[in-house]
Amino acid sequence: MSTAKQGEDIEKGRILLGLLESVERDGGQSQRHIASELGIALGLVNAYLKRCVKKGLVKVGEAPARRYAYYLTPQGFAEKSRLTVDYLSYSFSFFRQARADCADVFNNAKARGYRQVVVAGVSDLAEIARICALESGVEIIAIVDAGAEVPTFVGAPVFASFDDVTGKFDAVVVTDLRSAREAFDLATACVGANRVLVPKLLGLRIRSEAAE
Repeated sequence: MSTAKQGEDIEKGRILLGLLESVERDGGQSQRHIASELGIALGLVNAYLKRCVKKGLVKVGEAPARRYAYYLTPQGFAEKSRLTVDYLSYSFSFFRQARADCADVFNNAKARGYRQVVVAGVSDLAEIARICALESGVEIIAIVDAGAEVPTFVGAPVFASFDDVTGKFDAVVVTDLRSAREAFDLATACVGANRVLVPKLLGLRIRSEAAE
């Protein structure tokens, strides 16, 4: 499995695990609340819930005020346990590589004189990037993610597009695990390929290095 595909699988597993945990804690929460809690789009929560119901992981019941309540089935509890083990196992491997890749990215940024950057993509990779940015002395002034429904992430404001970012920045670091290529292309259109930095695990190094 490629590292990029592994990253995508981890992100999907994280979302599903978070959804099942949320349903277990309080199945009467609104989908909008769950979306805000997980930092994903409302439509994505709806799609995951439908998939869970179809697979028999979650069942739907009626709740007051014409709302629905969701409950984990025995199969859902078993799947949550399996995902917890799988996620932790993959995460350790993912974290090690992501930490090394992000350290390289921010050391490269510092060497080029980039002091303020924008991160493209709300994800686990963005959290690791935040750690490496602090260690290297590079400031993340904003995060761009059209699908995120949270106002801030890892201490930085979240915007739907690069045009919405206030303040100047030197470069963009791609951290989108779901749509890395699209994030790279949008960043390139904004600042030029030579100012877009990509962790190796995303699998976009050929295009970005060629552009530089």
